[in-house]
Amino acid sequence: MIAATRIGKALRRMAIALVLLSVCVAGAMAVSGMPAMAQDQGGGWSLRDLLFPRRRERVEPPPPIETVTPRKKVRAKPAVPQEPQAPVVEKAPDARTVLVVGDFMASGLAEGLSTLFAQNPAIRIADRANGSSGLVRDDFYNWPAEIKGLLENERPVAVVVMIGSNDRQTMSVGGNREPPRSDAWTKEYEARAEALGKDIQAGKVPLLWVGMPSFKIARMTSDMLAFNDIYRSAAEKAGGEFVDVWDGFVDENGAFVSTGPDVNGQPVRLRADDGINMTRAGKNKLAFYAEKPLLKILGLGDPAGAGAISAPAGQPAVTGPAAPAAPTTVDRTPPMLLNDPALDGGSELLGAAQSDTQAKDDKAPAEKRLVEGLAPEAAPGRADDFSWPPKTPPTSPAATGDKTTAISR
Repeated sequence: MIAATRIGKALRRMAIALVLLSVCVAGAMAVSGMPAMAQDQGGGWSLRDLLFPRRRERVEPPPPIETVTPRKKVRAKPAVPQEPQAPVVEKAPDARTVLVVGDFMASGLAEGLSTLFAQNPAIRIADRANGSSGLVRDDFYNWPAEIKGLLENERPVAVVVMIGSNDRQTMSVGGNREPPRSDAWTKEYEARAEALGKDIQAGKVPLLWVGMPSFKIARMTSDMLAFNDIYRSAAEKAGGEFVDVWDGFVDENGAFVSTGPDVNGQPVRLRADDGINMTRAGKNKLAFYAEKPLLKILGLGDPAGAGAISAPAGQPAVTGPAAPAAPTTVDRTPPMLLNDPALDGGSELLGAAQSDTQAKDDKAPAEKRLVEGLAPEAAPGRADDFSWPPKTPPTSPAATGDKTTAISR
């Protein structure tokens, strides 16, 4: 019993001594600046770590955190499909000239006509429009006086006029400032439009006067309707032709539209945001309206010119469509009809008298087919003609009673 007590006391002293020793060692290591081994493990140390030190492992430092500045998201705008550009053919030195005059609307028309005739080397579009001009401010640009010099310099084969979008302003008449569309203003404006048309007629050049379209401003649209009546009258008095483009830029109710069908019938933007200027599609549509009467003046059937056509004396040859081929006669085999009266012996009226010989020898085709199983004789060349050798079909239209003509391409 005494021995066991002594052993227990000895063990307690030994444990206390070990604890004191570990505390001293830890304090010495802390004073000397040596890191505790257990700190590498991310936790506290213990007596086991002191008695049985573990192998230190090198811990790689974590990679530095990159700070990324958030960027503001920008909404991408949808790409606007670009219209394919038609290849431009170099114009011939002796190309015929179409003169386009007027204001900024005429410049857009000239651009559309240039696209229309881009592949025709024999036609050149001369844009001589003045964007700020009109028939009211003759002190700024006097078209009746300027047109004579343009005709002499360009020597055109046709003149295309489009003017009026700048003319909604007061005009000096007899020393007085007259408001737009007053009686005195209208009378003077008609005289100036007729003077321009007569000067073009004096140059012996065909005239096309293209009317004004609708605009976004209601008052401006109303004025353009009145102007178009004046232009139509001036063009007819000068022996020219008026081209009405109004329906191409309004809806079914006659109201202004900025988007509508293009020359191919596809919905596109025709006018700019201001409701006045034309987009490229709008300019092409203006040219589309002027195309047919202009081709008639030029003697063309196709703006690109596919073929040859004679030109007036003193003018270069202009390409155009080839003459159509002469019609040829086509002989047709008459079709077989199931309800053909001839199959039932219907060559005679009902009740017609027949001779005894015919009554005995002749039988109706229907009776031969149903009773005796004999089909009627097929016409030569028809699908049910199985005779051998094949019979020659009739070549004369009179033999078949059918004559059809066709155009050879």
